[in-house]
Amino acid sequence: MTNHPRLRPMLADLPPYQPGRPAASGAVKLSSNENPFPPLPSVLAALHEAATVVNRYPDPANARLVDALAERYRVPSAEVVLGTGSVAVADQLVRATADAGDEVVFAWRSFEAYPILTRSAGAVPVAVPLRADASHDLPAMAAAVTDRTRLVLVCTPNNPTGTAVRRAELERFLDAVPTSVVVAVDEAYREYVRDDDVPDALSLAAGRPNVVVLRTFSKAYGLAGLRVGFAVAPAPIAAALRQVQLPFGVSTMAEAAAVASLAAEPELAARVEAVVAERERLSRELTATALEVTESHANFVWLRTGDDTVRFAQACAQAGVVVRAFPGEGVRVTLGEPEANDRFLAVAAAFEG
Repeated sequence: MTNHPRLRPMLADLPPYQPGRPAASGAVKLSSNENPFPPLPSVLAALHEAATVVNRYPDPANARLVDALAERYRVPSAEVVLGTGSVAVADQLVRATADAGDEVVFAWRSFEAYPILTRSAGAVPVAVPLRADASHDLPAMAAAVTDRTRLVLVCTPNNPTGTAVRRAELERFLDAVPTSVVVAVDEAYREYVRDDDVPDALSLAAGRPNVVVLRTFSKAYGLAGLRVGFAVAPAPIAAALRQVQLPFGVSTMAEAAAVASLAAEPELAARVEAVVAERERLSRELTATALEVTESHANFVWLRTGDDTVRFAQACAQAGVVVRAFPGEGVRVTLGEPEANDRFLAVAAAFEG
């Protein structure tokens, strides 16, 4: 017998999730993929009204938001499932599909939560290296599917590299994966895509019984602090996701803000365009520096700094700019306000690799 509480042995090898570091006083935070704009007045009004009933439990079905999303994306309400951010819905997917010893395939490097969610469920992560250009190697991912594979996660645009999967290669990949394996296309950054050859996964998912699309209100909609994500999935998969869903996960205030945000999409679109314009400006100006920048389709840029990653991140920190460093690989820089981006560009221009 032991005198200590018995915890799962796998916790010893479970990597912690590394969020973007907060900014100290006077510094700018470009380390988390947040929207730099404050909530719209209409969203604040919805939050104020919802705050008057927070003594009550939220609607467990979040019917207002589910129905609004179903109307927005022209799908049945039964195919929409909510969660506290798209990462929570991804967690529901892992728990609904994979038992201990089953495999979950994803690209690497990609969203840090994928191996954590997989290992937490007792499943086996199968990480397929990105191509040299930091994009998904979909043929290699298809080849990695085995009889033990239960779920494949495709992050496009990819976090943290910003690369996106093209239409033809995604179609070939979906055709190649057996329909007994669930494929989740994680499109948290879909609203920032401007390349016509990067498909809206919802247009490819129709009629496929194993394809799930993940979206979020944390990025373009600017509700990161309220935690609202959703999946559009075939009805049987959606029902399974609801079975493992955390009860009362999406709060009354979060639901109200998300519904108001859907109604305010024209206003939000202008903000998204402003972020895209800053992305293009940074990408252009970074090409004149000693740093290697990857073409981004998201609200951040990826610098392949390799062995100089820590040194570059330290140079940014000394200038009061907080970025997200992946030692030995690269630096992810979220698009902020123009003034914050200018501070970052000054560091990049002065840096010598």
